[in-house]
Amino acid sequence: MNNLFSVLRPRLGNASYSLQMILLALAAFGCYTSMYAYRKAFTAGVFMELPILGVDYKVWLVIAQVFGYMLSKFYGIKFVSELGPDRRGLKLLVLIAVAWLALLGFALIPAPYNIIFMFINGLPLGMIWGIVFSYLEGRRTTEFLAAIMSVSLVFASGFVKSLARYLMEVFHISEQWMPFSTGLLFAIPLLLFTIVLETVPPPDAKDKALRNERKTMTHAERVAFLKTFLPGLIIVVFTYLIFSVLRDIRDNFEVEIWADIGVTETLIYVQTDSLIALVVLVLMAMLICVKDNMKAFTYIHGMLILGCMLAGVFTYLYHMQMVGSVLWMIMTGLGLYMVYIPFNAIFFERFLASFKVKGNIGFLMYLADSIGYLGSVCVLLVRELGLVETSWGDFFQHAVLLAAVLGCISVIFSLIYFRKKNAAATVYVKEAEFAR
Repeated sequence: MNNLFSVLRPRLGNASYSLQMILLALAAFGCYTSMYAYRKAFTAGVFMELPILGVDYKVWLVIAQVFGYMLSKFYGIKFVSELGPDRRGLKLLVLIAVAWLALLGFALIPAPYNIIFMFINGLPLGMIWGIVFSYLEGRRTTEFLAAIMSVSLVFASGFVKSLARYLMEVFHISEQWMPFSTGLLFAIPLLLFTIVLETVPPPDAKDKALRNERKTMTHAERVAFLKTFLPGLIIVVFTYLIFSVLRDIRDNFEVEIWADIGVTETLIYVQTDSLIALVVLVLMAMLICVKDNMKAFTYIHGMLILGCMLAGVFTYLYHMQMVGSVLWMIMTGLGLYMVYIPFNAIFFERFLASFKVKGNIGFLMYLADSIGYLGSVCVLLVRELGLVETSWGDFFQHAVLLAAVLGCISVIFSLIYFRKKNAAATVYVKEAEFAR
């Protein structure tokens, strides 16, 4: 496979920069969408098996996978921050192959013993985001690339679930075989998208001048980075934790939430999520026009605050019966992803560029993600152990209202901290130049 990449890379290197970036964006979008087929297809099932220890069988599946995914994120702090360009494509394909084989085990082994395979399925998939995004970061078009890839976080979930429901309803594939069958449909596309990722040339000299060269980070460098920005990073990780948990609830139990508010259409997931994805794509892509990194970083904070307000206001209006259920799900989903998606792409990109950090986004993203998924596991356990007794629809409503308030406050403090940090750094540089 490496020989194939070495043959194709020079040919693609002769193409225009714009064409290279379009191909890279589409490949990243397609690759991460394909990954969702191996991760989220099972959530389209209802799984009416008997509860185990008082907890629904499907919830056990979600907890098992999220727990494996969370462990993967903790390991990814080291793995992705030290990831170099060597054999990235092969690593990506091997990790997804392991996840797909776990889905085969899930299909072959009867419930409830197959729960362990969902845990195995989650272990390798947590690495995929870091590998795919490593092809995109540190380029002058990273906002555009990240916007296209990040849309898959919204689009892919609804698309995969709608496709999985279609396989069950039209081809009568059982819930147990549905996850593996959905993965089968994406095996060839995944291979093709990975080949394109590998053959696009790395960042050029202009990219490195505008965004700083992205490098692997040693343990000592990671510790030094944390010491430098610790207060701000605590605020950022807390904000991400809130919305990561909220997004995970919506993503894993979207079928139940829609049913709880009286909507059971098969295509409703992809229809609403595609609209949300398009709006978020436009908002993020517009930032490519902002060349000043600190100014763009400030604008991103404004986008996060607006997302919190949208989610909170429309949830309140829905609670007061002033808007319909579909509009509520669309607007809360939009607000949620206006906060969640920037953290998965442009927030950390502009952060590193603003403070001229010689590192990579993978370290920051996996630091936040590991805490976020730990929070998701805790929330699932708290609810299912009977400490919170309410439907998923009501639970989601209350969670959105709380997240909107805490999110607004946290983002404002984050903006204040980083602007003061930037001002202090600017004064230091000017004083150093004057001393010379």
